[in-house]
Amino acid sequence: MISKNHIIFLMLAASIFASCKNNSDDVNQQIETDPVEFTKEAELYLINAEGDTLKKLDIEIADNDYERETGLMYRTEMEEDQGMLFVYDNASMHYFYMKNTYIPLDLIFYGADSTAVSFQQNAEPMDESLLPSGEPAQFILEINAGLVEEWNIEIGDTFSMEKAGE
Repeated sequence: MISKNHIIFLMLAASIFASCKNNSDDVNQQIETDPVEFTKEAELYLINAEGDTLKKLDIEIADNDYERETGLMYRTEMEEDQGMLFVYDNASMHYFYMKNTYIPLDLIFYGADSTAVSFQQNAEPMDESLLPSGEPAQFILEINAGLVEEWNIEIGDTFSMEKAGE
């Protein structure tokens, strides 16, 4: 004869297994999102060690937790003269990854004085491997992959920025 406790246990077990059911149709579904439009928030000037402007970019600024966590996720394209600048309160070690990021990127890590301290080049879309700053950084600029090399950006180069409307 089955006791009341056995019946309760069997009902609990059945409900747990039912809730863990793996629907194979759901496994391969991609998250549907509305297209994310670029919003120019500032102009950023890349400056070499000699003080020459290498490039002017229109940028978005990620300066709060949500914007920094989302970054360029779900974007399908970015113009060559666009980028995203991540701004932190202080310089420290940072680790990025490319989860839900569909475009290859170069990352330029800048210290508190806006001087380039390290790079991560040609980051692969959707790769969740950590991309460390290697040095303490307060600002991180994401641009299309290959541009660090094409524009000849080097450690020691700097940037200056003018926010839109200022």
